[in-house]
Amino acid sequence: MSVAAATDAEPEEGDELGAKHDRVRAILRQRGADSVLLESQAAVAWMLGGARVHVSLAAPPIVAVRVDAASVTVFATSNEGHRLRAEELPAGVELVERAWFEAVPTDAALRESAVDAELRAARRVLLPVEQDRYRELGADAAAALGDVLRAAGPDDTERAIAARLASRLIELGADPVVLLVAGESRLAERHPLPTDAALGRRAMAVVCARRHGLIANVTRWVRFGGASASELDAERRILEVEADGFDALRRRAGLADVLGTITAAYPAHDFADDEWERHHQGGAAGYNGRDPRLAPGVDEPIEFGQAFALNPSAPGVKVEDTVLLVPDAAGDAAGEAALEVLTRDPAWPTIAVRGVERPVTLER
Repeated sequence: MSVAAATDAEPEEGDELGAKHDRVRAILRQRGADSVLLESQAAVAWMLGGARVHVSLAAPPIVAVRVDAASVTVFATSNEGHRLRAEELPAGVELVERAWFEAVPTDAALRESAVDAELRAARRVLLPVEQDRYRELGADAAAALGDVLRAAGPDDTERAIAARLASRLIELGADPVVLLVAGESRLAERHPLPTDAALGRRAMAVVCARRHGLIANVTRWVRFGGASASELDAERRILEVEADGFDALRRRAGLADVLGTITAAYPAHDFADDEWERHHQGGAAGYNGRDPRLAPGVDEPIEFGQAFALNPSAPGVKVEDTVLLVPDAAGDAAGEAALEVLTRDPAWPTIAVRGVERPVTLER
């Protein structure tokens, strides 16, 4: 095996690696272990500052990362080494190459699965450089989705819209990890993989875009023609369900409080009592689509600098954006919380709901 250093990187990238190395060192000290092997997309991309560590979007990372007190070592096959060294890896890591048919060394004291919860906690609070990347990605993803829907027509097929979205995202350097489109005939589907159905009078599109390892989640609606009173009513009520969830995030009592609040919000806003059971309600966001997803029995802290994507939905309505929890401008780090919407498109129509600008259906 050969060992090579990664190419030079910007100073903030080196600081980022050091800060994350410190967080993993703390886990190792708590566990009384000397090393851990990171293997998942989320953990590896986080550790390496958003390096592209995949070839297939549907496959695990092509590298593994061993972290010990002194070093961060990337294990990769020799056919990947040059590209990773030249284009992806931050300064300060070591690259160990092996033949493509050789297994990844597993001599680390801990495998990632043994400290999954601790690693999720380690990446919970985003560093300033990560927050900036997320803001840029969120703005790009929202603008791409908005531009495609502003140019769409009722005769466009779901697949045509998905193809245009994929093209825009790839041009922006983002991976379209999820693309969902539902025309009028398929609005009952909560995860509508695109088909050749036409959009018709009303349609929903969903994008989950990944860049620098971070995933931005955003949903938008378009309508060709006027809205019915029942549509406008349901659209406003689902925004109130989301607003209750946002209030729970600001309380920072924990993820269980957020799920409990959303569960109660559906009947409080005239949806079915069990509506929350018909689709997941979102959760913390970042290097996984949800990290973790809100679910019964899941309760983790909520902290400033953490991202979230809630997605309350009911028949024919849904709302979803990626937001960052930040201290209120008038408060301090221990005081009130505010939400910064990362997936914001200034050209998209919005209304204020409890002080937060929220998207409404685009009327064409």
